[in-house]
Amino acid sequence: MVIDKNSLRGIIEIDSELNTIQDVDILLERILFETRRVVNADAGSIYVKEGDKLAIKYSQNDTKQKELKPGEKLIYNIFSIEISDKTVSGYVALTGNLVNIPDVYHLPQGVPYTPPTSYDKISGYRSVSNLTIPLKTASGTILGVIQIINAKDESGNIIPFDADDELYVTHFAANAAVTLQRAWMNRAMILRMIRMSELRDPKETGPHVNRVAGYALEIYERWAYLHQVEHTQLEKTRDILKIAAMLHDVGKVAISDLILKKPSRFTEDEYKIMQGHTYFGAKLFGDPQSDFDLMAKDVAMTHHENWDGTGYPGYVDADTGAPLKTDSEGKVVKRKGEEIPFAGRIVSIADVYDALVSKRVYKEKWESEKVLEEIRNSSGTKFDPELVDIFFQVLPNIERIRQLYPETD
Repeated sequence: MVIDKNSLRGIIEIDSELNTIQDVDILLERILFETRRVVNADAGSIYVKEGDKLAIKYSQNDTKQKELKPGEKLIYNIFSIEISDKTVSGYVALTGNLVNIPDVYHLPQGVPYTPPTSYDKISGYRSVSNLTIPLKTASGTILGVIQIINAKDESGNIIPFDADDELYVTHFAANAAVTLQRAWMNRAMILRMIRMSELRDPKETGPHVNRVAGYALEIYERWAYLHQVEHTQLEKTRDILKIAAMLHDVGKVAISDLILKKPSRFTEDEYKIMQGHTYFGAKLFGDPQSDFDLMAKDVAMTHHENWDGTGYPGYVDADTGAPLKTDSEGKVVKRKGEEIPFAGRIVSIADVYDALVSKRVYKEKWESEKVLEEIRNSSGTKFDPELVDIFFQVLPNIERIRQLYPETD
């Protein structure tokens, strides 16, 4: 839909839509997009407060995006800045005050911040008008800032942001802050579940699950673009896939420490027990109440299935692990090809890639070229060939996510 800036209806509709988004990263991206759309801004970034710094989470730029091929996403540098009065965004986070600048290279006298010369040089983009707004809760707590750049008129000329822009975006940012708090609460609950797994399994770290979920989202988005998935369905699937992917290994809480924390290869019997984490995880979502429960169950159960039918656990009962389908020899029938749920096939690639590029107590990380060769060689055997092709299409985005969620010592 096209937002009419002079009507509150568009803002109210956006508020309602934001309240349906569960994942915090997807919410941040949507907040930035809608904020820019309301005031017809060409570019912008959203920063989140992390201690005494602002960390950039999302950056969007219509002009730079048009330089890319269809379906590609803008890749931006991951960095953080001090919360101080030396930059406009730092000043807004420090003071909680909105800043509206007609031209950042002709600043008013007496202001402490300086023009964004270094940022513009790195990006190859010229900033002119700048509106920076705090994401502030009702109690005055600063969660971050939205910085939008280069308002445009109907002819595409860059113009200053006006008082109406300030009014609408301030209203929008206040509601977005409330929604962001809710999304963080949801993320916190999920991360608590993951920390339970982490206490049991040293491989199951917060950064790992965030990376796997991020990779899965990049693969799905490109697949959806190629298959012309309707925007509403894409948005809905993105939200639930992100959270389901984060919980892919939650069933490990039911596995013995003797196996989970073993710093060497499993015996055949230990490996068989370890495979149970798939149906133990699926059991947590055994009474599905929503599309999320259904997808989370699929992901937990099938992210170790292989395209050629050599994975695990196959067709088993989520409550007991008992076979649901057996062959003539009484062995469990394995899922293969498109019998494996789509979300499980995506998370399989994301999980294996992250495991190979990461150091573990039982192995060193692999070199990037070796990892990519392994993924490529597993096309049609371990992985869905179409999704492997898409994985390589979005590889630059996947590498950016590795920077966004580094391992912590």
